[in-house]
Amino acid sequence: MTTLDLVADDISCGHCKASIESDLGQRPGVHGVEVDIDTRTIHVTYDEDQTSTEAIKAILAEIGYPAT
Repeated sequence: MTTLDLVADDISCGHCKASIESDLGQRPGVHGVEVDIDTRTIHVTYDEDQTSTEAIKAILAEIGYPAT
């Protein structure tokens, strides 16, 4: 398992948190997603054999939360 911390400036509320955790959490290879609204941080645990940092960033941009 690999962990990744990203910052998405567009995170501002509980709805944002729920959307990201739900959508990203359902993707193949993603095993855990935790969003901190105050720091706008997304903590992702994933299987690097099934997905990648680039793929996770692309998904976040697709759902409206581009992250770095």
